[in-house]
Amino acid sequence: MDGSGRAALSGTEGTGAEAESALRARMDWVCEEGRAYWHRFDADVRQQQWHPFVAADYDDVRAVLESQYAPGRRFMEWGSATGVITIVADLMGFEAFGIELDATLVGVARDLARRAGSDARFAAGSFLPMGWQWKPRNADARTGTIGHGPSGYLELGRSLSDFDVVYAYPWSGEEPMMLDLFNAHGHEDAHLLLHSTQGTRIYRRGGTRPLAVRSRKGALP
Repeated sequence: MDGSGRAALSGTEGTGAEAESALRARMDWVCEEGRAYWHRFDADVRQQQWHPFVAADYDDVRAVLESQYAPGRRFMEWGSATGVITIVADLMGFEAFGIELDATLVGVARDLARRAGSDARFAAGSFLPMGWQWKPRNADARTGTIGHGPSGYLELGRSLSDFDVVYAYPWSGEEPMMLDLFNAHGHEDAHLLLHSTQGTRIYRRGGTRPLAVRSRKGALP
């Protein structure tokens, strides 16, 4: 089933162009709300004590998500924070879910989804499946900023293999662990999107090299 954005607009009076404009305006609003919250969070929380949450380049991620959309596709965000990316994915038409360890941020995401009229769902917990462990052959087995907690998949009633597109914004050094997790538990036809300041790398399950690196400016070399 398509996400709430396209489903709601399918019954909207007016031309297709008007409906598309209204949808983009909703996504713009969500992104602006996310940026405003990030600036407050950075001043009130991160300036007092370190926290792993850093806002992504929402416009870049939107461009990549649009290239990934197809009716019926299911989206998962690892470390969904304030929920902006997951809500935008829902408005685009994905069936969208996010998992976040910080319960306070999960509350922020759920409130933003409600105000945006989005059906995006969020779970408080870890995006690491139960029983999985990072066991690199020749690397540090620590998981960086990724904390441990109850599996968020249990609350959502889903497994990682249920998702067609998985997105994350990893800190430096966390990419190999995320690739290993995705290759171990992702759906065979799924794509993993790893965002960075240089664009978003797109991986297919089983691969260790990106299929492409994209941003709102298009494909990057």
